[in-house]
Amino acid sequence: MTTASTPTAAGRARVGVQRFGTFLSGMIMPNIPALIAWGIFTAFFIEVGWTPNAALATIVGPFIHYLLPLIIAYTGGSMVYNIRGGVVGSIATMGAIAGSDYIVAQFNAGLEEGAAQLPQVHMFIGAMILGPLAAWTMKWLDSLWEGKIKAGFEMLVNMFSAGIWGFAMAIVGFYPVALIVNWIMAALGRGVEWLVDMNLLPLTSVLIEPAKVFFLNNAINHGVLTPLGLAQAAEDGSSILFLLEANPGPGVGLLLAFTFFGIGAARASAPGAAVIQFFGGIHEVYFPYALMKPILILALIAGGATGVTTNMLLGGALRAPAAPGSIFAVLLQTAPGAYFAVILSVILSATVTFLIAGVILRASRKRDLEAMAVTDDAFGAAITQTEAAKGKSSDALANLRGGAATEADGRGGPATGTLPLIKNVVFACDAGMGSSAMGASVLRNKFKKAGIEDVTVVNKAIANLDKTADLVITQNQLTDRARQQTPNAVHVSVDNFMNSPRYDEVVDLVKGQHETQA
Repeated sequence: MTTASTPTAAGRARVGVQRFGTFLSGMIMPNIPALIAWGIFTAFFIEVGWTPNAALATIVGPFIHYLLPLIIAYTGGSMVYNIRGGVVGSIATMGAIAGSDYIVAQFNAGLEEGAAQLPQVHMFIGAMILGPLAAWTMKWLDSLWEGKIKAGFEMLVNMFSAGIWGFAMAIVGFYPVALIVNWIMAALGRGVEWLVDMNLLPLTSVLIEPAKVFFLNNAINHGVLTPLGLAQAAEDGSSILFLLEANPGPGVGLLLAFTFFGIGAARASAPGAAVIQFFGGIHEVYFPYALMKPILILALIAGGATGVTTNMLLGGALRAPAAPGSIFAVLLQTAPGAYFAVILSVILSATVTFLIAGVILRASRKRDLEAMAVTDDAFGAAITQTEAAKGKSSDALANLRGGAATEADGRGGPATGTLPLIKNVVFACDAGMGSSAMGASVLRNKFKKAGIEDVTVVNKAIANLDKTADLVITQNQLTDRARQQTPNAVHVSVDNFMNSPRYDEVVDLVKGQHETQA
């Protein structure tokens, strides 16, 4: 059970970045199938593809230049203001695409013959700006005349207002936004080129690996790496940038280190987590293991940098983003001729992470064994074992019962003094897939074994939480955000979605409520 606390400035900043990253992820993730389809077209039909076909290759350019930005804009707009927001956001983004093309054409027309021309810019960042912005402003405009339209004229006003505002936002996209995004992409592109030319690209792991562990990776991956990688892939056929964050090697290396050198529940659950992370591509499962001992982030950084260095030296690259970050997805998107480099980068990054993490875990093993008895999850596991063996209630369960009421009272929620009847349990994570789906499955099975059938267990993105949730389970780094979304629900923090004694406490709590009702 979480307890009420005042978030620090650093905590608020982290939550803000997480929320921003989640919003970016919400625009990109639903459209990953389109990115995969584009990658397949590229792999087969471009001039250097597996089966070159000049006719079918004509799909590749319009696909990345028009379709992908427009569906991203539509998704972002619909997140803000449903279908209406999606339509207006797409119109605005079309203006940015045309504006960018006009800027590039004008610039290239003024160059001397033989000079290097400015490449076409794909408006992914523009779509992520204009989709939500156009939708939000449309929503605000609609609120101005809501309830003031004469009966029978609603459809006329709604249609024309959206069309006129879409036109206005397309003009905004054509001029300032297209210019700004072209400048941003040029600056970011020069930055990446500088890192590559100076052989400093491996240093990005110093930022990316800690960001992943603290659930901040979406802002970096979807806000910077994906747009830059797609632009590079459109020009060169592939990009190393797609491998900076998606490489499953560091994560599986850490989990294997826990498998051989860990202790307690972490060691017991690590093999299963390694399979899910490496083959399923759900990287979140290894984050709690790193957070248990933050010094292990150094092992992840070293492993990530090793993978990037290997790909730099040997030409490893992907044609399109690998999502989820499974070894299967990575291999599917690997560029022709780059398989050896990509596979070696995964192996070496896993090996380096495993070796460094193994040394750290072995060096602290004695101290960890002494401290294990007083750690939250170890204490919870001991309570669960005692309850199972002797049928006694636990202090932790009592705290869970009492703490929830205190927390709700402290936030101005219902001061009932007891927990609300729990009917809807929600597992919430950053994207609402992957790790939260696994946790929901585990708890669902526990409810079934306990004979509890009238409690629903679902998984959602934190951004999609609503007041229907009675109890929300999140990883401890995300609980503050979840509490802001559903302040009146009971919130339970866990270190590991796959294997936490908190699940047994939740089952006991719900079972106790049922027995009391009976």
